Amino acid sequence: MNTVEKLEYSFPALKHRNFRLFWFGQMISLIGTWMQNIGQGWLVLKLTNSSFLLGLVSAVQFLPVMLFSLFAGVVIDRFPKRKLILFTQSSFAISAFILATLTALKIINYWEILALALFNGFLNTIDMPARQSFIIDLVGKKDLMNAIALNSAVFNAARIVGPAIAGILIGKLGYAVCFYLNSASFIAVIIGLILITVEGKTPKTNDVKAKIFDDLKDGLIYIKNTPIILTTILLIAILSTFSMNFNVLVPVFTKDVLHREATGYGMLMSAMGTGALIGALVLASISRRGVKPVYLFGGGIGLGIFQILIGIQSNYLLTALLLALAGWSMITFSSSANTTIQINSADEFRGRVMSVYSLVFGGVTPIGSLYAGTLSQKFGSHITFIVSGIIALSYTLYVLVFQYKKVYKV
Repeated sequence: MNTVEKLEYSFPALKHRNFRLFWFGQMISLIGTWMQNIGQGWLVLKLTNSSFLLGLVSAVQFLPVMLFSLFAGVVIDRFPKRKLILFTQSSFAISAFILATLTALKIINYWEILALALFNGFLNTIDMPARQSFIIDLVGKKDLMNAIALNSAVFNAARIVGPAIAGILIGKLGYAVCFYLNSASFIAVIIGLILITVEGKTPKTNDVKAKIFDDLKDGLIYIKNTPIILTTILLIAILSTFSMNFNVLVPVFTKDVLHREATGYGMLMSAMGTGALIGALVLASISRRGVKPVYLFGGGIGLGIFQILIGIQSNYLLTALLLALAGWSMITFSSSANTTIQINSADEFRGRVMSVYSLVFGGVTPIGSLYAGTLSQKFGSHITFIVSGIIALSYTLYVLVFQYKKVYKV
């Protein structure tokens, strides 16, 4: 078996041309996105010196997702996904360019960052579930888990490269360069989307003029009546809200507990990305076995344990190692949950199901960010890490002990 055959065996999703275009485009774009995430977080801390206001930016960015995701799912089930994603990605590029220009001209204020975060939030309402539900159209059910794991690998490879570059650029050239490079990076994914030949399934309904609220109601009833989807979504909701607030906690922990600056923060996020990348590649390489509940529950338990360990120590290198392990656990959990939900969703409901997934995975971020920011402001980021870990560990064990046999072991 030659190298190409080995790659195709381990990563069968890459055999699909349309997925390759989507995947490589995201690879470049996500590096820019992570550069902006790091730059924006550190810029907010510099302007405000407030962990609460940093959490508020994250909260505002995901507020539209929380409020409108369910309706977005109806839209996604009615229109070609490729065109929807092309629109959102182009708009993200414009938003990043505006942020970069305001920063370069040294006229940037906190409220402008807040406004752009809100704008990006409205885009994410469509973009997140559209991209998630588009993957199965590119590769089919057989290679779905492999594709999701590879998508996670790209995301976390970018999490390694982006923060490391941002940490260096902020110190040498300032924040604006990070934002300009992010704007330019969207060109890659836009070109990929233009070249893709699949539009994304738009299931036909008997009633073309079906009301949005009726479609929404049908989607929610479908989720309620599908136990494996409902239970997995509730598990994601708890862990996402209380245990995945690293963008809020890590910069504060870096500054207040570890006493490091932007470069140190960037390296910590890169360490977390390294762990998540390794986890995603391992998951992709074993995806031929199918999605297993052990990946889902193992990831949730690991996430809780490693957050508790982060909170009870103050060593920089140990923090980097624990963040890497937390990243591995988080990506194993989230990729397994995503695959479990999509494989068990009917085609005609997938857009609405994934909009609920986006709601509980990203839409609860306003609540989670305010929780993390407020708790950190009052008790410190180390206490917040410990509390977050206890919540993740406790709820995952609850589902494993009391619902596993009834829901997952069928």
